[in-house]
Amino acid sequence: MKRGVAAVLALAGIAYPFVVHAALGRASVAWVALPLALLWLARGLTASAAQPGSRLLPAVAVVFCLVLAIWDSEAGLRWYPVLVNGMMLAIFGASLKAGRPVIEQLARLRHPDLPPEGVRYTRNVTRVWCAFFALNGAMAAALAAWAPWSWWVAYNGAISYGLMGLLFAGERILRPAAAKAA
Repeated sequence: MKRGVAAVLALAGIAYPFVVHAALGRASVAWVALPLALLWLARGLTASAAQPGSRLLPAVAVVFCLVLAIWDSEAGLRWYPVLVNGMMLAIFGASLKAGRPVIEQLARLRHPDLPPEGVRYTRNVTRVWCAFFALNGAMAAALAAWAPWSWWVAYNGAISYGLMGLLFAGERILRPAAAKAA
């Protein structure tokens, strides 16, 4: 159930800019915001209480979506990608302060006995992702505040995912060189 909710929420996030664009002038903001609120509520209810922020961040997203639905402003819909980037930054950043960094957790799924140089490397990769989410969120905020809808949709619906893919691919390409240098 937990993985299913996460997958549907991820797909909803990818489709979000296109759904918003299609709904402009045709549907109430609530028709976009309330299904998202329900997905985030399901995410919060299926989250493990042991993970930091696993319930707080979905609760923040639910409140945000409910405010959007009540406010009924199409312009408010532009700020959801900013919220998501802020939440990802919070998750990755908090993991650098307490516990294992997110990328280390992922690396340990394949390599449970990660050596110290691998731990350092994954910590640095987590920092790079933090920078990405900060910059991506700033760009999403700038587009939300000042850009036409077409630019907002292009960036949040395609360009940001392309940049994310490039970062992911670049890290995968550089990983063997980093392992040899260690």
